[in-house]
Amino acid sequence: MRLYSGQVPAVAQELLRALMEGEDLEVEDQNIPEVEEDIQSVLKEFIRLDREIGDQARNEIARRGSGSVGRERRKIAKQKGLSVVDDPIGYIIEQLIETFLHSHFVEEVYSGDNAFRRKLKPLLERHMSVQQELDVEVRNKIKNLEEGSAAWEIEYEKVMGNLKRTKNLD
Repeated sequence: MRLYSGQVPAVAQELLRALMEGEDLEVEDQNIPEVEEDIQSVLKEFIRLDREIGDQARNEIARRGSGSVGRERRKIAKQKGLSVVDDPIGYIIEQLIETFLHSHFVEEVYSGDNAFRRKLKPLLERHMSVQQELDVEVRNKIKNLEEGSAAWEIEYEKVMGNLKRTKNLD
């Protein structure tokens, strides 16, 4: 599951709208842009941490000469005391709850942590599953090539890059 920086404004807007319509949060109309920025900052920080951990993992594997990126990412995240790798959605929701509780722009928080989790988890899962949808779309566009061949790999990267640019994801 991955969240792209191009998705952040739309995701923040949707999350806030869902919480306000569900009467989980009370935000005055003039403060809505500020709360959306708070949500965006949480999402952007998640993206930054995820990239930082990924870069550190790849660097460590390159230094050692072997290993699993996934295993190394989990190890680095655990050393930092973060659940970014094992439970990215849970991590984001925890950060959002903390932000809402401490924000001067949120008038009132009416729901508990579990209500926030139930409401936010499916929304975040939908936005973070874009990578799988892109993969399916790319594979459909290049199905005339033999998967695993050099031509397939090159075309896959090319079509994926074009799709991400078209959808303003990265």
